[in-house]
Amino acid sequence: MNVKVVDTTLRDGQQSLLATRMTTEEIMEVAPILDEVGFYSMEVWGGATFDAPLRYLGENPWDRLDAIRKALKNTKIQMLLRGQNLVGYRHYADDVVELFVKTVKKHGMDIVRIFDALNDVRNMKKSIEVAKGEGMHVQIALSYTVSPVHTVDYYVSLAKDVRKLGADSIAIKDMAGILLPKRGIQLAEAIKDATGLPVELHTHSTGGVGPTLIYEAIVSHSVDIVDTGISPLAMGTAQPSIQTLYYMLKDADIDLDINIDVVHEASKIIKNIVQRHNPPAKVYMMDPMVLKHQVPGGMLSNLIAQLKAMNAEDRLEEVLEEVPRVRKDLGYPPLVTPMSQIVGTQAVLNVIKGERYAMVTKELKNYIKGLYGKPPAPIDSELVEKVLGDEKQIDVRPADLLEPELPKARRLGAPYIESDEDLLIVALFPEQGLEYLKKRAMKKYGVDEELVVYDDDVAVYPVP
Repeated sequence: MNVKVVDTTLRDGQQSLLATRMTTEEIMEVAPILDEVGFYSMEVWGGATFDAPLRYLGENPWDRLDAIRKALKNTKIQMLLRGQNLVGYRHYADDVVELFVKTVKKHGMDIVRIFDALNDVRNMKKSIEVAKGEGMHVQIALSYTVSPVHTVDYYVSLAKDVRKLGADSIAIKDMAGILLPKRGIQLAEAIKDATGLPVELHTHSTGGVGPTLIYEAIVSHSVDIVDTGISPLAMGTAQPSIQTLYYMLKDADIDLDINIDVVHEASKIIKNIVQRHNPPAKVYMMDPMVLKHQVPGGMLSNLIAQLKAMNAEDRLEEVLEEVPRVRKDLGYPPLVTPMSQIVGTQAVLNVIKGERYAMVTKELKNYIKGLYGKPPAPIDSELVEKVLGDEKQIDVRPADLLEPELPKARRLGAPYIESDEDLLIVALFPEQGLEYLKKRAMKKYGVDEELVVYDDDVAVYPVP
């Protein structure tokens, strides 16, 4: 069988099911074994695996990447990059994007999967350009959703656009687990026919159809690459299980080119790791209602948390009914980071306040203004007028409005910045990054005071 298998266990698997809390030490328990499975590639970095180690584990994400690269001697590694958002939740200036992508290559990245929450090609252009210049395989992920404007023709046109920018392959990114088999096969075949590029299928098992979708796509020869995870960091809100898929295909006389015995060995180790974290059972549950409301698992958890903080958990159903209405008003943005947070929070406010858009978030206003990119469809004109008043929407690439950010980050991080990696930590997450670097410096030099030293605007460490 020529289909290639990408393992997502160490990135999307643990992000979806363990809130990205696996430590580097835990990853190293299983990474060398995963290297012997025979995966085409492993998605090991990007998404929330940059800020979560900084924010919650006190770990350096660059050190984690180096450890994984060293452990995976036989397998390609790849990352998820949020276009101009990189691994953050806002647009960064081009100088940050350029340094980040070049630094990723320096640490041994083979494949960069780039997407934009709105499928706005302008927001992917810079990272594509730099990644191509660094010689990495560039895969463009098209954020899948269901709406009157998200037709097969829409995605085919989008695929043609990213092919012109230099995409080496295309992924269908079904983050909510709502892509059905017939539609998935139709979409994959149309993209392949239109572009001639390899097509990868990325889905989640949230709605329960993930394993069947991948099975049908493989049997019909519609896709070239599929994403799976190793149970117990698979299924539920994560990717379909490679174990399940392997035996489904075996029953159809189709053999995947992987070592299933090694998979089972890795699964035992992963089970022990998962038990230490004691994740809530609900993250492993499938919810067919997602096929109706399209709210991804992570977004649903956030909605519940927001309502709980307001003592309004009993109003969840109202919020789930409001989400599609807000999404329609906003031009049908796909519910993926950061749009899932923006739409979800506004839906909560609309329900709790008892009046739609009586209060709007700063993020929603910025979205309506165009600072996140171009919506798939026009935003409701009355909502635009209500939120913006006399302010005008922008029609340029949002990052064109940003001044270079690295000089400011370098000043902010003095005297704790020792490398480009440190500089990027501060540029991407100033508060958490600076706190991490300060603690590292104090431990290194045995001091308990914050020291600031400048040398021609370049941060240097003080002599102890």
